[in-house]
Amino acid sequence: MIREYFADLASGLESKLRDGGTATARKLYALEVARLGMRLYGGGENVAWCGVLAPFDLLSSMGVTSCFVEFVGAMLASMNAVGPALSEAENLGYSTDMCSYHRAINGAAATGLMPEPGFLIATTCPCSGGLSTVESLAKKFKKDLFVIHVPNGNDGRSAEYLASQFRKMTAFVAAHTGRPLDPERLRHTVALTNRTRELLIEVYSLAAKVPTPARRGDLPNFGFIMALLMGSEAGVQLATAYRDEFAAKAAAGTAGVPGESVRLMWFQNRVQFKNPLEKMLEEEFRAAVVIDELNSITWDPIDPDGPFESFAARALSNPLGGPVDRRVANLLKLAREYRVDGVIHPCHWGCRQGTGARGLVQEALKKDGIPVLNLEVDCIDPRNFSEGQLRTRLQAFVETIAARKAKTA
Repeated sequence: MIREYFADLASGLESKLRDGGTATARKLYALEVARLGMRLYGGGENVAWCGVLAPFDLLSSMGVTSCFVEFVGAMLASMNAVGPALSEAENLGYSTDMCSYHRAINGAAATGLMPEPGFLIATTCPCSGGLSTVESLAKKFKKDLFVIHVPNGNDGRSAEYLASQFRKMTAFVAAHTGRPLDPERLRHTVALTNRTRELLIEVYSLAAKVPTPARRGDLPNFGFIMALLMGSEAGVQLATAYRDEFAAKAAAGTAGVPGESVRLMWFQNRVQFKNPLEKMLEEEFRAAVVIDELNSITWDPIDPDGPFESFAARALSNPLGGPVDRRVANLLKLAREYRVDGVIHPCHWGCRQGTGARGLVQEALKKDGIPVLNLEVDCIDPRNFSEGQLRTRLQAFVETIAARKAKTA
């Protein structure tokens, strides 16, 4: 079912582009997601299900198609097909208190909706639920598992320790694929990663302009997907398309949200299933979501002469790892750079970053004069979605911000 979905999506988009349709960045983004899905579900040998902080470009340089497991839960939700997977997991005894992404993944594996990998690579960060889920999949498929232990620190010693684990992971992958790491291919991959990084810095800088050129649907979950395309020609092409499109709009003064009046930041996860909330924000209140928390570059270029140390430093720079004050500092930085008027925080049920950190994050932003709306919502389970209540809360939040801005003006 899922493979056919990706195949239909890819063929439909490719057909439109061949027939002279406008090759917008958003269409190219959807096309790359579809192509990734086809590779994951295509029955190839070298597929690895991973944790969020796995070095996907390093794996790509070794001929491995890799992806974080949460991708499956998000795609099932966007396809309106997550219900059976969640029900199966609950029938198997998985608690409804745990993250629904991980429940859906385990349910998908039990019902044959998760393709069998060649091996698995787990990461201890950013959440223990992801680690447990990858461990569960390894047992389910009877495949070998490599666990990357990500330190909480962000210093030279932590980077050295993590770099040594990436080297061990490389040996693990080579043993399972029969392909040792090619230094020249890795250098080429690093060059592509660094070029994509440069382009993304431009993309995010353009998105920060007032008004933002980004439309609804341009950048949701963008940082997650671009991590999977690092080190590839597709990543460079997609980042170039966004850079060029945003630059043209910024030069022409074209707003992504016509009449932009309120600028918002979105924390962590978007709601993955179809819902009217973001459309309401844009069309009824001229509110633009100008920045997603993980749509940012927090790491230096990868050093081609010391790639493992650079890959380690990149992973350690992720704001969802380590103490929460590191995440708060990044959020404050983004809020100022993007000149946001408020923050929407979907407190995804069962998530320590979503629900667990809400009080600390809200208090820190409040001190900086930035209001936060915490939404009690499950980002992939539509059974727990109270549309009327959420619309009312969003409406009140945005109207309060607009009134405050008007008074200040």
